[in-house]
Amino acid sequence: MNILLTSVGRRTYMVEYFKNALGKDGFVFASNSILTYSLKKADDYILTPDIYDSNYIDFLLDYCKKKSVNAIISLFDIDLPILSKSKKRFDKAGIKLIVSSEQVIDTCNDKWKTYQFLCSIDLKQPKTYISIEKCIDDLKNGEIKFPLIIKPRWGMGSIGVFEVETFEELDVLYKKLHKNIFDTYLKFESNQAVDVCIILQEKIIGNEFGLDILNDLNGNYVTTVAKQKLAMRAGETDIAQSVDNSMFLNISKTISQSLKHIGNLDVDYFVTKEGEIFVLEMNCRFGGQYPFSHLMGVDFPAQIIRWLNNLSTEEILITPKHDIIACKELLPVILTIL
Repeated sequence: MNILLTSVGRRTYMVEYFKNALGKDGFVFASNSILTYSLKKADDYILTPDIYDSNYIDFLLDYCKKKSVNAIISLFDIDLPILSKSKKRFDKAGIKLIVSSEQVIDTCNDKWKTYQFLCSIDLKQPKTYISIEKCIDDLKNGEIKFPLIIKPRWGMGSIGVFEVETFEELDVLYKKLHKNIFDTYLKFESNQAVDVCIILQEKIIGNEFGLDILNDLNGNYVTTVAKQKLAMRAGETDIAQSVDNSMFLNISKTISQSLKHIGNLDVDYFVTKEGEIFVLEMNCRFGGQYPFSHLMGVDFPAQIIRWLNNLSTEEILITPKHDIIACKELLPVILTIL
């Protein structure tokens, strides 16, 4: 079994998890559009064209054939819709593409559609606007109050997330965010809705939790791993503690069974002091909080490999230990000597 991890970025831990899961039974290959240390930890790696390059899929297919790749998993939101649209081409080449459907990915990547989806299944989430005019009217009418959170409709990693406390800040930061979006790679998806590419949300006060909701390769619910986030850095969980998942099970199953995602779904929640649970965001991939699940005793990569080999679910691989606190650590490394 040979696996290709695309758009690896700095997720060295994911390369190592899959290498450990495969052991001597296969190779882990990695791809990215720029050189990172994570690539060098794979058994082999390739630098690809940019995701939106017209040759991207052909390039990946050619590499997969040369390396006898059996399955592909992407680690980047923007990569997911491009791969999903080409699923039939990978299937024809005998390569299992472990990504959700285009509709599921679109729902998760587009925060406005995420909000609409969560409303449709009666789950609580922060009151959300796509129209700044409507948001301002509701602020003036007392329907909502400052502070607000404004962020890109298609965004990730806390890029361009601002907290707004006054009408003056809202005017300035909304314009600044719009400019920032089109100065970054977020412009590619935002170009489809230039005038409504920013989300405005009421700020929820409470404890933040992260869930990994695992579905099998047919989109059936398997398990939920819950963590309380104790510290954040650059939009990713920095310190987290494992917690019992019973509080989140009904919500997790509702999302899983309604969305029918494939593999892991990374979900953020807030729990208020009154005990209300608000669903914040969903990422249709292994997210930055997954390493905490892994450190807590689960091994989703090993379980996915079992499914790829037509083997059953192994409970020990999907069952976390509780009351564990874990943190991430960054180490400086040399990529190359010039």
